[in-house]
Amino acid sequence: MPSRRPQPRRSPQAPRNPLPLYLLALAVFAMGTSEFMLAGLLPELARDLGVSLGAAGALTSAFAVGMVIGAPLMAVLARRWSGRAGLSVFVLVFLAAHVVSAVTGSFSVLLLSRVAAALANAGFLALALTTATAMVPADRGARALAVLLGGTTVATVVGVPGGALLGAVAGWRAAFWAVAVLCVPAALGILRGVPGGRAERVPLRAEFRVLRAPGLVRVMVLAALVNAATFGALTFLAPVVTGPAGLSGPWVPVALVLFGAGSFAGVTVAGRFADRHGDRLLAVGGPVLLTGWAALAVLADRPAALLGLLLVQGALSFALGGTLVARILREAAGAPALGGAYATAALNAGAVAGPLSAVLVLGRPTGPFLLSAGLVAVALAFAAVSGSPPGGPASRC
Repeated sequence: MPSRRPQPRRSPQAPRNPLPLYLLALAVFAMGTSEFMLAGLLPELARDLGVSLGAAGALTSAFAVGMVIGAPLMAVLARRWSGRAGLSVFVLVFLAAHVVSAVTGSFSVLLLSRVAAALANAGFLALALTTATAMVPADRGARALAVLLGGTTVATVVGVPGGALLGAVAGWRAAFWAVAVLCVPAALGILRGVPGGRAERVPLRAEFRVLRAPGLVRVMVLAALVNAATFGALTFLAPVVTGPAGLSGPWVPVALVLFGAGSFAGVTVAGRFADRHGDRLLAVGGPVLLTGWAALAVLADRPAALLGLLLVQGALSFALGGTLVARILREAAGAPALGGAYATAALNAGAVAGPLSAVLVLGRPTGPFLLSAGLVAVALAFAAVSGSPPGGPASRC
């Protein structure tokens, strides 16, 4: 790997944990809550708008696809803007989409507003990833990403159950209003606190050429596989909790909260150690993650083991995922405007492919866990045969 890659501009006086970074995380929390909260709102939403549950499920698919294609498209659109301007526009579009969702009586309008929200979410996250690392000293980039991605993990612990509860008490529209309200302080904080300077200007063709780098492609594939394993198992967790484990319905949110709590711990640990010890995290965490998914498939009929392993798997999945995101941004340093888009697209490609693949193995209740183990095994094999491991000597953070 060439060693003279352009790096994002950082102020020599950059604070270690600037307040605007936490406001970015608040916006990510709102967006993560929006992305996942529909699971608990679909039945009432479908009845209210007069559509089938299957049709209502298209809202989730539309959001996921919008995230995948939106990351590079929105990043290209915003590459001439400053970080402050781009982030502000995306969060305000996201806010407006949720206001429209909350007031519309048309399913078609709701579907279009979800696509708009997904595009804004993808653009925001792509830009926020590179902005966050540029706001802190170079040796704290992974910690900045941990704060940012922590917004998503907190959404799984607090935001998603809270959205479902709010929907049950006040109706599904109230959940959309709540997400819109959360965006207000984030938008104000971005306008006041995020630096207004533009990212380093690199010709668009040169930014796309970065995708030819074997190191970047390798880490993007690994990130997609790990995230596919995570969401393939998580999407179909409820049938395992109420099936082989023999637990009642109220235990499903408990299982999800445990996984979310583990994911928050994992992304936090990755933030503390990935800058200096990312190689070790990947080398040790990968095989342990594989073992954990296989163990879940075998021990799913034992509630205590299931719940304990979900906590561990959440931590491992997001520790590896957070470390791989940091590596993608490092490998894509020659694409200052699109590097975050590459990371966002890789993660969301996995988030789409994992559940779609898991559908094929639902004949066995623990099939998604076995699939996740297989996906991690493929990732480990790919890392072994594709050259030096991600984060090796050529690309050490």
